Amino acid sequence: MTDVEVLIIGAGPTGLTVACELAVRGVGLRVVDRADRFFGGSRADGIQPRTMEVLADLGVIDAILAAGDLGILMRAYQGDKVVWEGRMTEPTEPTPSVPYPNPWFVPQFRTEEILRERLARLGVRVEPSTELTGFTQDPDGVTATLVAGGRTETVRARYLVGADGGRSTVRKRLGIAFPGETDENTTMLFADARVDGVGRDHGRIWPVGDSGVSIMPLAGTELFVVVARPPEDPDEPIRDHLQRQVTEASGRQDILVREVTWHTVWRANTRLAERFRDGRVLLAGDAGHVHPPTGGQGMNTGIQDGYNLGWKLAATLAGAPARLLDSYEPERMAAARLALDLSTKLLEKHRRGDDDAHVRGAELYGLTLNYRGGSLSRDDRAEPGTVTAGDRAPDAPATTADGRAVRLFDLFRGPHWTLLAFGAAHGGAVAALGDRFGPALRAHTVVRPGDPAGERAVVDGDGHVRAGYDVADGTFVLIRPDGYVGLVTEAGGAERVAEYWTELHGAPRRALL
Repeated sequence: MTDVEVLIIGAGPTGLTVACELAVRGVGLRVVDRADRFFGGSRADGIQPRTMEVLADLGVIDAILAAGDLGILMRAYQGDKVVWEGRMTEPTEPTPSVPYPNPWFVPQFRTEEILRERLARLGVRVEPSTELTGFTQDPDGVTATLVAGGRTETVRARYLVGADGGRSTVRKRLGIAFPGETDENTTMLFADARVDGVGRDHGRIWPVGDSGVSIMPLAGTELFVVVARPPEDPDEPIRDHLQRQVTEASGRQDILVREVTWHTVWRANTRLAERFRDGRVLLAGDAGHVHPPTGGQGMNTGIQDGYNLGWKLAATLAGAPARLLDSYEPERMAAARLALDLSTKLLEKHRRGDDDAHVRGAELYGLTLNYRGGSLSRDDRAEPGTVTAGDRAPDAPATTADGRAVRLFDLFRGPHWTLLAFGAAHGGAVAALGDRFGPALRAHTVVRPGDPAGERAVVDGDGHVRAGYDVADGTFVLIRPDGYVGLVTEAGGAERVAEYWTELHGAPRRALL
């Protein structure tokens, strides 16, 4: 029997995010996946702005930016005539509070590769060809059985995370219901393929009845994503089927589908697990919720699950009270339900053939998702501003006391909590809180130009920090490791922060990173 603090089942984007969040905090873990090779398809290729912020915090944003693009112009054809052109979203410029305002398109296999590389740098490698065949749990942990290469191993873990997809073994063995619906009448074939005869300057759509065929360049590769109706004959080779569909829809003999590297048949599948936790076993990603591909919510919601769960598991293992991990299920179940609603509404637009069915709005970006009213969200102001406890903490440019340019997201990056105390008068309180709860808490005063600026000060030269947070001097804002506001307080700020912190963390057995 081997011992580990957390055993993660599933090495997709969700499982890898949980693993990175745990590894950066020094938690002992293993990540196993039953597949004998790493995923190699495009599948979920749209990364929403809030997920871009998560990936920046994980330390992989440069690789993600290098691997993708903003998306491409699409044109619909009837024969050789262009009957429509447009984009899913029109790119916008960054703002002081939103550094990544646009969806970014990266093939899922590359996103996973980047996360695996980050995890390896943190000292953890994914174990493929390793299947979970059973587990039991008791008040102190989980005993799991793994099979790899014909060898059976028993693993004892403090917690087990099921990030093993829509057909989750973990969820099924827990007996957690997965209500929803699968519409076998709404299906589509997605394939990554090498295609000759078309350029990469735009995507092409050929409407066919209430459906159609499309060919879109796949970001960061030489491949194209080809979408068509699934074959009626299950024995027909996929390449042959796609070639016939493309030729018939386009009327062109010069477009040649050379090789299919990956394909899947998508079905309209919408489901939400009845719960995301059973004792010391937790579900994340598709194991807890599956979405239509409309709106690009599935992978993004899963990554957000992992980002929410990782720091809470680490703190719990370090001795935090149960209420911290208890907040995972209500926060993320509400987020998954919202994402499902958005995806389903877009799917219905496609089914009806609405003219704006291709349009994707800011409601999909994840920037307005919040945990207001949750057990970790406290705002004791008589009149809260536009940003309140439970909201995403905005970014903003500022400078350090020694004149170095910095962004708030630079201060937030890493496994710690961050305190922003507005007003130079709070320098002493900030220093005391930082000394008392550091390094798990990094505390800063937010001062105006010309104000006394201590070592922990952030100078709000252009006023973007105050504008972004909509607060006055005397306000304390405590920001969680996952970039959401936990506490906003004015009266007795330092004492209130200490009270909130102690209530949430208890007496740690080790540093609360």
